[in-house]
Amino acid sequence: MKTNSFVAISVILSIILPGVILFDSAFAGDAFHLGVALGLSGTGAPYSKEAVEGIEIAVNEINASGGLLGEHRIRLHIRDTRTKPEVARQVVNSLIQNDKVRAIIATYSSATALAIKPICRQNRVLHIATISNSENITKMDPSPYTFSVVPNTYMMSKGVVVGVANLAQENNWTKYATIASDYAWGRSSQEVQVDLLRQVAPNLELVSTYWPRLGQSRFNSFIVDILAQKPDFVLGSIAGTDNTFWMRDARDYRLFKQVEYPGGLISLAELKSQARSIRRGQYGRTRAPFFAHLDVPMMAKLVDTYHAKFGTYPSDWVVMAYDGVYALKQGVEKAGSIDVEKVKDAMKGMTIDTTRGKLFFRTIDNQLSCSTYFGRVADNPQYPFPIYHDLLELKAPENWRPEAEIKAARGQ
Repeated sequence: MKTNSFVAISVILSIILPGVILFDSAFAGDAFHLGVALGLSGTGAPYSKEAVEGIEIAVNEINASGGLLGEHRIRLHIRDTRTKPEVARQVVNSLIQNDKVRAIIATYSSATALAIKPICRQNRVLHIATISNSENITKMDPSPYTFSVVPNTYMMSKGVVVGVANLAQENNWTKYATIASDYAWGRSSQEVQVDLLRQVAPNLELVSTYWPRLGQSRFNSFIVDILAQKPDFVLGSIAGTDNTFWMRDARDYRLFKQVEYPGGLISLAELKSQARSIRRGQYGRTRAPFFAHLDVPMMAKLVDTYHAKFGTYPSDWVVMAYDGVYALKQGVEKAGSIDVEKVKDAMKGMTIDTTRGKLFFRTIDNQLSCSTYFGRVADNPQYPFPIYHDLLELKAPENWRPEAEIKAARGQ
């Protein structure tokens, strides 16, 4: 439902359980207005729509149990950033000024997250990043209002580098190329991966780099040139719809028959949507696979709820968005208030329960101590899609940037 030129979706959640409608009068305190600004159209649409599902499930659960602190109903206001920084700024300003949100879960694309961070800080509104993951969201110009529950680009790259370095040694690889989307996330991921590979595998030679624009739909020219360079492997940092097109063209050119592609982003979204075509044996990275944490009660509950509602399993984007809402809930509980100043102070350094286990926000940058994952795509009889086998889980503090380097980057 469009309400103006830049809002694609506006939802105020009122149905809490099937057939049951709870009105504000059923809650003793003021409603807590929660904004959601995601790329519901454009290249970020597949991930963002799944994230909304995770947010809605969490909000339903909290409201059904009486709301925040047992008295404050959460009211959702969902907006589409169209994966454009300028639109994200408009959307977030509207959420703050018109909808009076106290917190915003946002957004797809690190460029949009970086664009809205100063707006949230200026207006003293919590900003919880559950998809966008450039480390600069929390590393540089830190905001006390911004928290990340997703492994950032350094953390993800560290996991990839450890996995790829092992494979390079096993397979005698000597040269590689990179291809990364030309925006904050792709640039940051490629830069960190190359830097870390120089440190752990100095014998590997980088022969070429490729920078398709965000929203690229044809990768033919990149693939032809990669084949001409004859690298042993390609490191890729491409996501969303762009990743679907990249994988399609790579298959058409039989690229992966000639060049290895370890460590590309293969989340559960890709494992499900490309279940028939994705190459078994391929190595990839992912951010929050449900099957790695089925022993965690919170994850088991989410999987059961999601499967009952949608007939399938929650993607990484569902999982992290769900965790983002519950991080907010636990911050409110620790603060004993929905006052934003008290909540952001309570969340600083806080340990929380998540679907991925008990984790904490690092004090220096408000980054959650979540794991990164690298593994081999293979079939599993339990699921109608492949999952990761030989899964490498790299946990914090193994996978995040040392605090000394963060301070140095900030000039401290």
